Amino acid sequence: MDETVTTPPADPDPGAGADAGPGDFTPAELARGRALRRAQLPWALGGRLAGLALTLLLGLTPAGAGLVVAVGGWFGGSRTAQVLAGAAALLVLGQALQLPFGARVRVVRARYGLVTQGWAGWLLDALRGLALGLALVLPLALGLFALTAWSPRYWWVPGAAAAAGLTVALSFLHPLLIEPVFNRFAPMAPGGLRTALLALAERDGVRVRDVLVADASRRTTALNAYVSGLGATRRIVAYDTLVSTAQPREVELVVAHELGHVKHRDVLTGTVLGALGAAVAVAVLGVLSGWAPLLSAAGATDAADPRALPLLAACAALLGALSGPAQCAVSRRIEARADRHALELTADPEQFVAMQRRLALANVSDVDPPRVLELLFATHPSTTRRIAAARAWEAARAGRPSGVRRTGPSDSVV
Repeated sequence: MDETVTTPPADPDPGAGADAGPGDFTPAELARGRALRRAQLPWALGGRLAGLALTLLLGLTPAGAGLVVAVGGWFGGSRTAQVLAGAAALLVLGQALQLPFGARVRVVRARYGLVTQGWAGWLLDALRGLALGLALVLPLALGLFALTAWSPRYWWVPGAAAAAGLTVALSFLHPLLIEPVFNRFAPMAPGGLRTALLALAERDGVRVRDVLVADASRRTTALNAYVSGLGATRRIVAYDTLVSTAQPREVELVVAHELGHVKHRDVLTGTVLGALGAAVAVAVLGVLSGWAPLLSAAGATDAADPRALPLLAACAALLGALSGPAQCAVSRRIEARADRHALELTADPEQFVAMQRRLALANVSDVDPPRVLELLFATHPSTTRRIAAARAWEAARAGRPSGVRRTGPSDSVV
């Protein structure tokens, strides 16, 4: 078969200068993904901005302090009542504000066939999320203000250590305590796919406890799989939508990508970095909570004052928003590395591309979104970049310049 060069040699960043082939997606498929992105982005982004605006409004004005005092008064007005009731009120208000935005996104996604859950189930999930949030936030708020009462100035020192430890604990307990709140899991039935996935993990040197199937189809038609847990809790989890619609080899490629995260210790590294980030964030909050102009604007006297609770929440939300693009950039690099691992483990770039195409079509993804959106919000490289990187990897393995595809009688040249 002939080889025809149509693009320059590979860049140091595979996929950075190459596109998916013209036959990978039809114009209608490309338009459908873009249309979904344009329809849901204003509501998804609007929800984020509205939530941040509400948090800042309550945290940087006396309105938040008034809220804490008012709701605390319903339960006796003690300091503990103000902390617990104030934290609950902030969480409930934030969740309530998100509901119309989330509902609108759901309506849009339902028009594209991505939603299988009824409104009652959706609302029940929202209530579950609220209950889980309260179970996590209320003890944290109580512990936080126990520390500020101990030392309004240096509370953040033990607070940073506690935040780091809690991050590690939640990473370990997430698959055991939090995932079952929203999904039911069942062991994958014995058979060729389960055997192949376990063999794949064994060949990769990754020990997994089990292969589970999540009942995602009761909410969505989207496809996904992941490896969760650390040590003894590690398991491969595949959506039932993926198992029932994708080819077994495509499922293997998805799982191979996820095994790459384990092989490169991404979960452990992410947990350590998350713990360090949590500690740094608490230290920054300690500095900000001692800044007199901020306390005055919030209507609080010091960090030990329960009226400072909305201020701390606002500062934490702002830190999270500002660090978001950097976190996304790191995530995209990690995901690209996991893609390379999947290719190296399976040596099957053709099926990798087929898997990317299936995922993009099933999830109605915009395969080539505007670069600014990718930089600000995307945790994964775009589908076109992932396909281009796979072809660059294949070309490098075959000793061909990037962008060269083997062509036959019915093949197109990229």
